Amino acid sequence: MSATLTNHTTTRGPDTAPVAASPRAATRRLAWPRLALAVGSVLLAVSNLFEYWHLTLNAPQYPGGLKVTLFTHKLEGDVREVDGLNHYIGMMPLGDAAGFERDIAMVAMAVFVVLGLLAAFLAAKKVAWLALPIIVFPLAFIVDLYFWLYKAGHDLDPTAALSSSIKPFTPAILGRGEVGQFSTDAIFGLGFWLVVAAALLALAGLIGRLRARAA
Repeated sequence: MSATLTNHTTTRGPDTAPVAASPRAATRRLAWPRLALAVGSVLLAVSNLFEYWHLTLNAPQYPGGLKVTLFTHKLEGDVREVDGLNHYIGMMPLGDAAGFERDIAMVAMAVFVVLGLLAAFLAAKKVAWLALPIIVFPLAFIVDLYFWLYKAGHDLDPTAALSSSIKPFTPAILGRGEVGQFSTDAIFGLGFWLVVAAALLALAGLIGRLRARAA
């Protein structure tokens, strides 16, 4: 009788037994967020090799237009010729805009890349927040670019030869714009779209790591 009671009280059905999480399953749950963060960091680094923004100034005396290409750390193209035309309406030289940002760009980007890799591979899932600079970088670039375009078109030198013939303006950041008798065409370059992809991957990786049960 006692043996029967003992067996009855100690035996548990299969439905009530606790199920431990599989280490392999936990690893798989973390694999894709880590990969997304790592690939996003690499894309951010690669983006420095490519242009972020193109501007074409269409002028009658230049049938092919004057082209300026913006990278994170430098300007290329017909910078001197554009500065020569801008001088007549009192705009600042292109090289004076965002000088500080270009000076620190390579160091800052290297730091962002390292933070992204740490977010991918360190054990504690809270370190995934280290990828935040990668996530916000595309928006920060647009805001900074717009600020300098606004400043260049509004802080005009009143003593310039043609300053009285043009009102303050903001050059178009994207698409067609008008500057006095000239027009401009602006587009984002491959480097910018790479950082957009990096930001989306980093955001997905951040969310994935924070939602994972195991770090």
